[in-house]
Parts: sequence; structure tokens; C-alpha cells
Amino acid sequence: MRFASVYPHYVTKVENKGRSKAELHQVIHWLTGFDDSQLQALMDENVTFETFFQRATLNANAPLITGVICGYRIEEIDNPLTRQVRYLDKLVDELAKGRKMEKILRSV
Repeated sequence: MRFASVYPHYVTKVENKGRSKAELHQVIHWLTGFDDSQLQALMDENVTFETFFQRATLNANAPLITGVICGYRIEEIDNPLTRQVRYLDKLVDELAKGRKMEKILRSV
């Protein structure tokens, strides 16, 4: 699956709930380390989620992202790539649900 094919759905989801694309980018940056220009380059390159996360520098606090997404407990997912994609899905869900940014970004 290509990141660029899912990204517009993330944008729509958060904007429909009153959050901004800038906030979405803040969440993606926190998880992956990608800034706006790097994110755009990855979309222009049409990378898969596998390549997307291979190039990412995952935040050290990413394992603090727990809970259920798509019927699966994130912390119980064995496949690293699937777990990383679900981290991102969970963060987008939390943003769309109006959770405070400090909580979303797992500020310790």
C-alpha cells in the first residue's frame, strides 16, 4: 500500500473533525521525524508504507501508543511494519477525536 494513497484520507478525517492539516503534519513529524518537505518528497516518490517506515526515525516514545485500532491491540501486533502503521492510524484517530496534542504526542 502506498502512503500517498492513504494520506488524503488522513487529511479528510482530521479536517472533518475540525483539526488542521498542520496538526496532522505535527503528529506525523513526531512519530517519524519527517518534516513537511520530506513528507511531500515521499508522497511524490509514491513510496509504500514499508519504505516510508524504513526511512523514518521512529520516536522513542512510540511504544507508548497503545490501545485498540481496527480491532487489534497495538501492543500485541508482532509484525513491526503493521504495528508502525497502526501507531500512525491511532495518532490520526486521536487527533480526529479532539484529544489534546500533549496527550497525542505522549509527552512524558
